[in-house]
Amino acid sequence: MSEKRFKKAQFAAWLGIVGNIGLAAMKGTVGWLSGSKALLADAVNSALDVAGSVAVLIGLRAARRPPDADHPYGHGKAEPISAIVVSVLLLVVGLEIGINSVKSMIGGIAEPPKEFALIAIGISIVVKEFLFQYNFRLGKKLSSQALIASAWDHRTDVMTSVAVLIGVGGAVLGSYAGQPMLYYLDPTAGLFVAFLVLRMGYKLVKDSVHATMDHTLHEEDTEELLETAQRVKGVIAINELRAREHGHYVIVDIKISVNPKITVLEGHDIGKAVKHQLLSKFSHVSDVFIHVNPYDPGYPYKDVDSEHPDFPTLLH
Repeated sequence: MSEKRFKKAQFAAWLGIVGNIGLAAMKGTVGWLSGSKALLADAVNSALDVAGSVAVLIGLRAARRPPDADHPYGHGKAEPISAIVVSVLLLVVGLEIGINSVKSMIGGIAEPPKEFALIAIGISIVVKEFLFQYNFRLGKKLSSQALIASAWDHRTDVMTSVAVLIGVGGAVLGSYAGQPMLYYLDPTAGLFVAFLVLRMGYKLVKDSVHATMDHTLHEEDTEELLETAQRVKGVIAINELRAREHGHYVIVDIKISVNPKITVLEGHDIGKAVKHQLLSKFSHVSDVFIHVNPYDPGYPYKDVDSEHPDFPTLLH
């Protein structure tokens, strides 16, 4: 991970930590003073988001480490692994919120939450939407699976806060309308929050697990890589090109054919030129492994003495 990329991602992680600490403290205090079960559950959600942001930060630091003997391809997969931690935390929070909401409904509710709980919920929605937009856009820009997972965590919090707003607002309205049954909207909102959190947690776990595996890019995703390699002087043909995702970056394996009559040194220089071109043009490509083959005119069916104006080689 480049220094600039790391600093931007680190700032986003710290922004999430500070924001969630403030929201957890505010919602917990207001939830306790107002008697809102849903707001207390939302406070627990924000508190565990702090742990999720710390996990993202740890993953970013680990991904920054250079390759070593045990990790020759680098530590890029540390980011999706930290994203899995965030996802599991979401599942745990969802279960906890759901259980507490059901217990509240079974025990009965004597009075609704106080009106000032609505102010805290409104502040939470605004702050969380800002954190989502910031993390999601930065995660896409930096190709960071961990930041994207963290962003969707913030978006889930927006949806949960909206559900809490509806539940608390309905319960408060019930006190003015003289309808005690509306008091149950508060824990019902908590139950709905649990469903949203579990749903998002499951989706993120699935996506993060997929990202930790060596996923080969589809043919349409490697076309530009192939065209760039073909245009390097001295390359007669590309026998094979495979690109696999490794965390937030891509590793390319390529087999090229060169004039069989040139020296080994010349063939090596052509390979170095291909590698340099791919690394310099594509920021998401972290490494390129090249195998240089002598060109076989039998396959692919080309004439080494023909003109190739679009793809110049050492032969012409």
